[in-house]
This record gives sequence, structure tokens and C-alpha cells, in this order.
Amino acid sequence: MAIAKQTYRQYNSTLTPARMRFAIFSRFYYAPLFQSKFIVLFLAACLFYPIGCAAYIYITNNSMLIMALSLRPDFVPAIDGSFFYSYSIVQGTMALLLTTLIGPNLIAPDLANGALSLYLSRPVSRTQYILGKMIVLLSLESLITWVPGVLLFVIKAEVTGFEWARNNAWLVGATVIGLSIWIIMLSLIALTLSALVKWRIAAGALILGIFFVGAGFGNAINSILHTNYGSLINLSEVIRIIWAYLYRHGYMDTNLTTFQACSVLFIVCILCLIMLAKRVRAFEVVK
Repeated sequence: MAIAKQTYRQYNSTLTPARMRFAIFSRFYYAPLFQSKFIVLFLAACLFYPIGCAAYIYITNNSMLIMALSLRPDFVPAIDGSFFYSYSIVQGTMALLLTTLIGPNLIAPDLANGALSLYLSRPVSRTQYILGKMIVLLSLESLITWVPGVLLFVIKAEVTGFEWARNNAWLVGATVIGLSIWIIMLSLIALTLSALVKWRIAAGALILGIFFVGAGFGNAINSILHTNYGSLINLSEVIRIIWAYLYRHGYMDTNLTTFQACSVLFIVCILCLIMLAKRVRAFEVVK
């Protein structure tokens, strides 16, 4: 617009507080995301297993239904650490698939279109930018992982009573901590690959490759070298070791310790943060 016309006006609306500006990136990503019917249907499908678990809890605590279904009470699996361990494996897998669908499209388009210089030229830091993008994944993954898990505990406590809730309150902490570790690692890996690979399909394939190909290589190393340390590159097994410890689930077909598993996840997260810090910049050097 020509300055001579002087039709521009100063922005007089309320400014977003500096500490909350990361939420802008999340808010403007949700609208196009939920316009995809496939994503909405997939999110709905991710809740089928928790709903089934809730129905199972109700049935196993209703003596009349147990008699009507001709079920023997002593053969009905208890709602304990093993139950929530299995729940974490199923919903953790769904979170991985959801990350594969959503994660690659978070940073890659901004890099491909040179939008980072526009974002970071405003009063927004790189940390706020990454956090805003990460909140999208964390919020959706939470809705299908630890949030339904806590609700299952509440349902069980409601139908069983205060005594069971008091004796098994540790299950809430195990569910929140264990699944939060998983979704944080998934989000960091997805953002890192989205920043490294500008092609969305390739980034999604790499996310799956890290887990499935890593599992294959880990098993091959264990078989050839007769060791268990190949499992350290199998991130799915690493997180299962941590879940088994948190849920007091005794059986694990590995000799890796919980400390080794935590160390692997810590190193993976640190590497992702370092690569994100190098890729998310207001400029790009072209050689």
C-alpha cells in the first residue's frame, strides 16, 4: 500500500502474553487438522480399545452379568498392573501410528516454504515455536493414551470401592508417567524428522522405520552375537522394559535393566533436541 494514502492503522487489539505465544502455533494447526475426515475417524478408532476395557471392567464387577455369560470368576483376569501394561502396549502403538500421520506435517512445510524466517522475525523464540508444534502431538496423543487410562482407573475405583483405589493408587502414577515418557519421545522424533526431511511421506516412513527396522536390527544383533544389547536400538522394547517396571509386570524376555532403558530414551531425546536446534533457524545456508 502507498504510504501517501495513510490508510493503515495501528494494531489496537490485545497482545498475546509472551509466555503464551507458543500456543498460537498449536491453535492454528488444529483447524485444518480436524478438517481431515480420516484423522477424525482414526482418533475415534483409537478409543475403541479403551471403551472395550471400560466395558470389561463393568462386566467383571457385575455378578449377575458374569452368571449370565457363564464366566468363572477365578478365570477372569484381574484389573492390575498386567492389565494396564497390556493397555499401554495397545494404546502406545496407536499413538505411534497417529504420530506417523500428523508429525511429518508440522515443521516440514515451514522449511519447504521458507516460513521460519517470517515466524522467528517476530517476538517468538525457537523454543516457543518447537513447543507450540509439539503441543499438537502431545495433546492428541494424551487423549488416546494416559487420559483414558486414568479414566479406566476411576471407573474401576467407582465400581469396586475406596479400598481397591487406595491399594492400587500407584497405577495412576505408572500410567501417567509411563505413557507420558512414550509420547514425549514420539513427539521429539516426529518433529526432528519433520525438520530434517521436507517430504512428508518420507518423514512418515522414517518414523515407522526407526521403530520397526530398529526392532529387526536389534533382534538380528541379539541372534548373531548371542547378546541382549541389540535390544537397545529397539525403542519399542526399551519402553516396554520401563512399563514393566512401572506396572510391576514380572515377565520380560530380556536381561536389560530399567536404568539402561531410561538411559537410551534420555540419549534419544537429547539427540532430537540438538538436531532440532540446528534445523529450526531463521535462516538457511545453501551450499
